[in-house]
Amino acid sequence: LGYEKLKRVLDQKLIRENPTFVEDNLSLRGKVYNIPFIHKLSLERKEIDIELSNLQSESKKLSKIIGQEIRNSNNANSQELNELKDKGNKYRTKVSEFEEKKRILDKQLEDEISKLPNFPSKDAPFGENENNNVQIKEWGEPLKKDNLKAHWEIGENLNLFDSLKSTKISKSRFITLTGNGARLERALVNFMLDVHSNNGYLELMPPALVNSESLRGSGQLPKFSNESFKCANDDLWLSPTAEVPLTAFHKNEIIDPKILPLKYVAYSPCFRREAGSYGRDTKGLIRLHQFNKVELYWFCHPNKSLEAHKEITADAESILKKLNLPYRSVDICTGDLGFSSSRTFDLEVWLPSSKCYREISSCSNCLDFQARRSSIRTKIDKKTSYIHTLNGSGLAIGRTMAAILENGQQPDGSVKIPDALVPYFGSSLIKTI
Repeated sequence: LGYEKLKRVLDQKLIRENPTFVEDNLSLRGKVYNIPFIHKLSLERKEIDIELSNLQSESKKLSKIIGQEIRNSNNANSQELNELKDKGNKYRTKVSEFEEKKRILDKQLEDEISKLPNFPSKDAPFGENENNNVQIKEWGEPLKKDNLKAHWEIGENLNLFDSLKSTKISKSRFITLTGNGARLERALVNFMLDVHSNNGYLELMPPALVNSESLRGSGQLPKFSNESFKCANDDLWLSPTAEVPLTAFHKNEIIDPKILPLKYVAYSPCFRREAGSYGRDTKGLIRLHQFNKVELYWFCHPNKSLEAHKEITADAESILKKLNLPYRSVDICTGDLGFSSSRTFDLEVWLPSSKCYREISSCSNCLDFQARRSSIRTKIDKKTSYIHTLNGSGLAIGRTMAAILENGQQPDGSVKIPDALVPYFGSSLIKTI
C-alpha cells in the first residue's frame, strides 16, 4: 500500500481490509487510536451485511413460493400454506432484528471513525510536538530593540480598545474596539478581502451559526465540542472559523471538474472557548473568545492539491508582505498537525515585544478528509471521486493588528500604518490624542 492509498483515508473498507496500515499511519501523530476495536466492529458489520443479504434473499424466494401456492391452491387456509406464511413471518422478524443490529453498528462505527484524525502526509516532518516543527524560511527584518511596548500597552495608550469594560458586557477575553481600533480592524478586513478577490477568490459572507453536521464535516466535531459555544435550544453552534461553513457550502454535491478549483475568501467572526490555553495570552488580541478572520478555502482536483497547497500559502503570505510584517513559514510536524490536516504550513508573524514569532495563519491540505465527511465529490474519468479541500487564514485580523501596532510603534508613542493599508485606514499614523 503506497501513498496513493491515502485517497481512501479512514474509509471503513480500508480499516476492515488493512487495519495495520491505518494504525501505522495514525501512529505518526504520536498518539494511540483504538483501531483493533474499530476493525472488530467493521468485521461484525460485514458479517451482518452477509447474513442480512442471505435472509432477504431467502425471504424473497419464500414470498414467491407463497404467491404461487395461493394462485394454485383452492384452500387459502391449508395447513401447508399456513406453515409457509408462518415461516415467512419468521424471516421478516429476523430481517428486522438484523436491520436493527446493522443500524446500531452503523451508528457506533460512524461515531468511532469520526474520532480518527487525518493521516499525516509522507512529506510532513516526523515529530512529537511543536518543538519538532521545521522552519522553511524567514522574510523581512525583525524589529529588535530594547524597551519596546507590547501591543496591549500601545492599544491602551492610543485608546484603541477596552477589555475592562468588555467584561461588563460579556466576560474576560472579549474586547471592544474603539475609535481608531475599530477603524483599523475594518480597514484590515477590507484590505484583505480586496487583495484576495483581485487574486481570483470569490468572496462569501457565510452564517455565523452552523449546525452539528457542518462541524462534523469539517472535523470540529466530535473532538472539539468543548472548544465551541453551543446554542441551548437549537442544533446550532457559534462558528469557530469560516472553514466550517465554507466546507459545508458544497456538502452532498458532485462538482463539475471543469470548474475546479473553486477558491473562496470569507470574512467572519470566530468564536472559541480556548479551553486548553490555561491562562496563556490573557492580555491583548492574541487569544480571545471572539475574533475576526479572513479565511481562504479551496475545493480542488485530487491530483492537484499538493501544488494548490503552495499557492494558498503564498496567497496568505502576500498579505504579510504587502503590510511589510516580518514573518517566517514553518512546516508542521506529524505530532503537531491539526485534526483534519494532512500537511500544514504555519505563517508566524514577528512580535517585537516578546521577541518571537507567533502564528497568524495555518495553511492546510486536508486531502479528501473533509470531503469524505461532507460527501463532496467530482467526476474523474467518469468515476465519482472525493474532492480535496485546503484552507488557510488570510489572515487573522486581531493578530495582524497586534503585529502592526508592535512593528509600527514610534518613539513618540504613535504607530506607523503600513503603506498598503493607508488608503483603507485614511491616515499614515495613529497618534496619541
